[in-house]
Amino acid sequence: MANSSGSRKRARQAVKRNKHNSQIRAKVRTFVKKVAYAIKAGDKKEAVRGFAAMQKNLDQAVNKGLIHKNQAARKKSRLSAQIKTL
Repeated sequence: MANSSGSRKRARQAVKRNKHNSQIRAKVRTFVKKVAYAIKAGDKKEAVRGFAAMQKNLDQAVNKGLIHKNQAARKKSRLSAQIKTL
């Protein structure tokens, strides 16, 4: 348990930040899944449209430090390759 007033404030901030970061991470996962489902369904038009939105959200998460830049690049590369094979 936090003892000083500064550490109590830090604990409150950590809870708030964790909630915010979790929401952003969930949003990124949702966009990735939408593209993956469109690819699985064979809907190239929807996959391309979703890919652009997913790419933006991934890049924002990287800039906020929520995911590593190489992880984002790997996801974008793999999904892009799958879209090209449709």
